[in-house]
Amino acid sequence: MEQGTRGELIDRLAEAVGAAGAVTAGAVTTGHPVRVAVDGPPAAGKTTLADELAVVLRARGREVIRATVDDFLVPRAQRYRRGRYTAEGCYFDAHDRAALCRFLLDPLGPGGDRRFRTTAYDAQTDTALSPPAATAPADAVLLFDGVFLLRPELLDRWDLRVLVSVPFEQTVDRARSRDAALTAAARSRDAALTAAAEIERSWRDRYLPAQRLYAATAHPADHTDITVHNTRLQNPSWEVRQG
Repeated sequence: MEQGTRGELIDRLAEAVGAAGAVTAGAVTTGHPVRVAVDGPPAAGKTTLADELAVVLRARGREVIRATVDDFLVPRAQRYRRGRYTAEGCYFDAHDRAALCRFLLDPLGPGGDRRFRTTAYDAQTDTALSPPAATAPADAVLLFDGVFLLRPELLDRWDLRVLVSVPFEQTVDRARSRDAALTAAARSRDAALTAAAEIERSWRDRYLPAQRLYAATAHPADHTDITVHNTRLQNPSWEVRQG
C-alpha cells in the first residue's frame, strides 16, 4: 500500500500507462492505443481522476481519448424494463456493451483499425447514435471511466485496469452533495427535498445493490492492476498488483 498526495497518485498512474504502452507495443507488431479502464461505484471520483490523468498525459505529449460509459447507455425503455429501482436492471440492462466493443474498444485493440467512436447514445433524444469515426494514432491513450468495466465480457479488452474504491455510504453522501451544489439555485425547497429523496432511493434500491451484485459475480478487485482508495481525495492511497 502506498500513500501520498493527489499529484503523486496521478504521476504513478501516468507511469503505469507508460508501462502498459510498452508492453502493448512489444506484444503487437503494429502497436495499438493503451486502453485504460477507470472503474468504481457511482460518485467514487472516477471521472475526476480520469480527467486529471488526461491533463498530465497530454502535458507529456500523449494523445488522450476521453470517454465514459454514460455515453453507451441503452434507451430508457430497455434500461428500465425490469423497473427503475432494481439491481439487476442496473447491472444487466443499462449499457450497450456490444456497441462499446464495436465502436471503441475493439478498433483500438490488437488488430483493430483504430477508427473509433466515443458515443453510441444521445441522452437528449434517448436514441442510439452512430457518429462519424475518428482515427487514433497507435500511441494514443484511451481513458474510459464508468461502472461495471471489469465484468467478464469486457475484462480482456483493457490494457490497464484501475479500480477507484470508496465506501458505499460515502458515495451516497457525495451524490447528495453533488446534486445540492448543482441545483440549489434552480430549485425550490420542496423540489430539492424531492430530488434528495430520489437520490436516496436510487442509491439504496438500484446503484448500491447493483454494485454488490457486480462484486459478487465479477470480483473486480481480483482483476485490477491498481486500486485507488479515494476516501481522502487529497491524500489518497493506492495498491499496485505485483506480477
